[in-house]
Amino acid sequence: MATPNIDTVRSISERLSNWGRWGDGDQRGTLNFTEPEHVARAAALIKAGKTISMALPYDDAGPQTGSGRFNPIHLMIRDGADAVAGTAVRDFYGGVDRHFAGTDDIIIMPLQCGTQWDSLGHIVFEKRIYNGYSADWVTSKGALKNSVSQGAGAMAGRGVLLDVAAAKGLEWLEPGYAISGDDLDEAAAFGGVTVGQGDHVFVRTGAITQVRARGAWADYAGGDAAGLGLASADWLADNRIAAVATDTWGFEVRPNETPDVYQPMHIVVIVHMGLWVGEIFDLDPLARDCAADGTYEFFFCGPPLPFTRAVGSPLNPMAIK
Repeated sequence: MATPNIDTVRSISERLSNWGRWGDGDQRGTLNFTEPEHVARAAALIKAGKTISMALPYDDAGPQTGSGRFNPIHLMIRDGADAVAGTAVRDFYGGVDRHFAGTDDIIIMPLQCGTQWDSLGHIVFEKRIYNGYSADWVTSKGALKNSVSQGAGAMAGRGVLLDVAAAKGLEWLEPGYAISGDDLDEAAAFGGVTVGQGDHVFVRTGAITQVRARGAWADYAGGDAAGLGLASADWLADNRIAAVATDTWGFEVRPNETPDVYQPMHIVVIVHMGLWVGEIFDLDPLARDCAADGTYEFFFCGPPLPFTRAVGSPLNPMAIK
């Protein structure tokens, strides 16, 4: 089989493109697949009231160890010592003691340094972003088209865990393994689920399990990894899902399958399909729960924060059973 290249990426992108599918002005992409009835049906999946977070902690021990992004920097504006010393009273209440003091803090962080959604304005291919908008709609002031805030009123509905590693009897997939549509079908059969329109699909490779086993992030950020391969693109399109998220840094298989194209699946799914992509999701607690109760579907809620004109966003994604 010939090695995939730029022509392969262009061909798949053209064939699976959703440009214009929901109108020339669309900025929501595959979120359009989730309709109110899908959300209502998903709510019926809540039986026991169990809540499971899929977010990593946002702190200085996070996964960014050499990718060009950095982990969150947390600073206190007012702390307990200020309250004890009375400086909070002086600074906030004109020196008048009103029997009240508080603490405040700030976070400095790239919006995609931890568990996060990519917006449809995040990736540029041949000077275009999703739906054919010129890339210069993403200006120095941010994304005037396809910003992450387009998803703020969505990202709720049926969630499905596809535990590809467990379906193969593995703790984790080896770096460089390209997940295909057949692998995703195998994981769905393993979990006893059928993926449908408007679903939010979570693909577990076991990458964070491997990090925990070795006790270090090592090259998790930017290194070789299992992930979605080009042979999964038709599966993602045919199932008309709303979003897909993985437990890896970069969503797709690394090294990439295309020596001449960096991150080809980002081009196919974000730029052309308008599919929302999540990365660095901690799927291990969810996988343990699904294995214990045998239920791999759940109500999902995890919208991005409504940052104006941003191209990515942190979140605390929740699976509710």
